[in-house]
Amino acid sequence: MKALQYLNKYFSKYKWRILIGLLITILSKLLALQVPKIIGESFNVVEDYLKDKTIDIASVKKELLINVLIIIGVALLSGFFTFLMRQTLIVTSRLIEFDLKNEIYQQYQKLSLNFYKKNRTGDLMNRISDDVSKVRMYVGPAVMYTMNMIVLFAVGFTQMVQVDLKLTLYTLLPFPLLSISIFFLSKVIHKRSTIVQEYLSELTTFNQEFFSGINVVKSYGIEKLIIKDFDKISDMSKEKNIHLQKANALFFPLMLFLIGISNLIVIYVGGNQYINGEIQSGVIIEFIMYVNILTWPVAVVGWVTSMVQQAEASQARINEFLDQVPEIKNESETSTEIHGKVTFKDVTFTYDDTNITALKNINLTVNPGETLAILGNTGSGKSTIIELISRLYDTTKGTILLDDKPIEQGNLNDIRSQIGFVPQDPFLFSDTIGNNIKFGKEDATEDEIIEAAKNAVVHDNIIEFTNGYNTILGERGVTLSGGQKQRVSIARAIIKNPKILIFDDCLSAVDTETEEKILSNLEKVSKNKTTFIISHRVSSAKNAYKIIVLEEGEIIQQGTHNQLLTQEGYYKNLYEQQLLEKEN
Repeated sequence: MKALQYLNKYFSKYKWRILIGLLITILSKLLALQVPKIIGESFNVVEDYLKDKTIDIASVKKELLINVLIIIGVALLSGFFTFLMRQTLIVTSRLIEFDLKNEIYQQYQKLSLNFYKKNRTGDLMNRISDDVSKVRMYVGPAVMYTMNMIVLFAVGFTQMVQVDLKLTLYTLLPFPLLSISIFFLSKVIHKRSTIVQEYLSELTTFNQEFFSGINVVKSYGIEKLIIKDFDKISDMSKEKNIHLQKANALFFPLMLFLIGISNLIVIYVGGNQYINGEIQSGVIIEFIMYVNILTWPVAVVGWVTSMVQQAEASQARINEFLDQVPEIKNESETSTEIHGKVTFKDVTFTYDDTNITALKNINLTVNPGETLAILGNTGSGKSTIIELISRLYDTTKGTILLDDKPIEQGNLNDIRSQIGFVPQDPFLFSDTIGNNIKFGKEDATEDEIIEAAKNAVVHDNIIEFTNGYNTILGERGVTLSGGQKQRVSIARAIIKNPKILIFDDCLSAVDTETEEKILSNLEKVSKNKTTFIISHRVSSAKNAYKIIVLEEGEIIQQGTHNQLLTQEGYYKNLYEQQLLEKEN
């Protein structure tokens, strides 16, 4: 149970709730265990009357009636305390579940982009949902039933010993076998539970990828192939679950078998003692009731053990991510004021997952208010520069300075809050268009949203929708066209009014006329802001203060539009090619 030790801090946090739950459990079981004693005494009263007819029958009936009323009262009180116990302990488990999910989610937010490249979305989702649910079963029902079992055994056996020590010792004979069985079955269940959770993660990942790529699946007509692959994973998951349940299925029959043996021992040994005149019949009845009251806690040992082993396996998977140290850390808690000067000094960067060196010894400076355009072929390192400015990664070699200070020394939250980023592949949430734009500025007014949309040249498209800015978008903004998604994403960035604006090839899906309108608006919006424009079009870059051309991670050309047109090379060739395409 090493992995589950991580939860001790939550048990400490809710210790008073758990202690109150324990106290209520003790009261509940103390009351419940009074019933066998009262019934045993009732049988003894009847037995005494049958042996001695001189005893007044009216007093016997009166005593039996009182005992019946006491049993009813005890049962009602015990039931009430059991209700309170469940309310206390199960609610506590829900609170721990809530806290654990929040902790995992916060850890997910802290982890770097590199982590998400190495791990699948379905697996991440499964660990915060199904794995946490397994853990909740441990901190809730498993703890509650374990408390029940311990209290029942402690109180029950104490009372049994007080009644008859010899009969109690005989009753305990099957329990060593029970302990050994639980030990070996627990190891099997733990191993099989881990495998089941891994297959569940694989199944979740497969479904998530299928839903995300449904357009490709339908376009290529590969539904049958996908179903075949799904059936294969699903069948394997089913087999592993059945394999686990076979181990679980051994517990209950084994427990009931051992309880049955205890009952037989009580009847045989107790019967002999009764024949020999050592005990009264009420003692046998009392012991049979004790054994059967303990049947459920003993039988539930298997279920609890299964829950604990599954929770152990799930918590181990959760800890695997919680123990991950974020590669990008916020080194400063003090507020950082951003002016917008960005300097690259001998910057080299290599992606550790692919071992590709995307940037090689890059040197450049962009002052506040200036616009830098970055051009180059696919894979030349354009987007990597942007990711380093946003501190999605840290450099492998060299230094990036923000306002003449190493970027690592700045407050990470302040840096990112002052960057308006429009990615190459815009992501929109399943929310209204207005809220998607407002995502860049939570307290934005309706006028500010409309103004941002107009600057992004998407306002006219939005008002044509039936619900206008209140139109709910499908997943990832599927309701909109590629160009509309890009422009909504631009509106989201500029409404933020940041110190640094980054446009990563975000006009690739719009026509030339719309592009010119957007660029004209962006020129006004980006005034006094440091702006980075990544593009494959000269039209997007020509008005920049400075243009650099990248090739295989190195700067091969830099200068203004007019300067680069006087040089033979990539930029001039691209300009002439695109000019020819425009004329045609």
